[in-house]
Amino acid sequence: MISIISSTNRKGSLSKKISLIYQNILQGKGIDADIIDLANLPHDFIFSALYENAGKHPGLDTYRQKMLSQKKFVFVVPEYNGSFPGVLKAFIDGLQYPDTFTNKKCALVGLSAGVQGAGPALSHLTDIFNYCGMHVLAQKPRLAGINQHFKEGQITNAVYMELLDAQADELIAF
Repeated sequence: MISIISSTNRKGSLSKKISLIYQNILQGKGIDADIIDLANLPHDFIFSALYENAGKHPGLDTYRQKMLSQKKFVFVVPEYNGSFPGVLKAFIDGLQYPDTFTNKKCALVGLSAGVQGAGPALSHLTDIFNYCGMHVLAQKPRLAGINQHFKEGQITNAVYMELLDAQADELIAF
């Protein structure tokens, strides 16, 4: 089982739609995959489930346990203000440290409306995951200008689909 994290709390986000595509890619390869959509996090978790309240919020504890039990992840990461969404950092801060990530593996996919494909966001996130002891797959597709390459629930750029497919193969073997 691989957990795919749709890394924004924006409702109806492209991150969620790309997460669904990635889930289909993995399932086509015979791998079970679920999606953890940060848009479904408890609205108050930043104030009621972090720091001295860690492990005491039933709404976030479900996510904590799920993340703790997984061995591999895919983070679909939109670019927000030159980095990744703050809700993702708050989510990471609410997880059990260091056990959630130590000696586990992940893949990162970057999304942006602009030309960078969330490159700086993926770099920042790689630094955090390395600090937490997680192994980050080197292949990191950056889907730049994603709004122009997404129609009717599908990625229309064949190269982008090839990159995701190749990354999925690498993650499975990782």
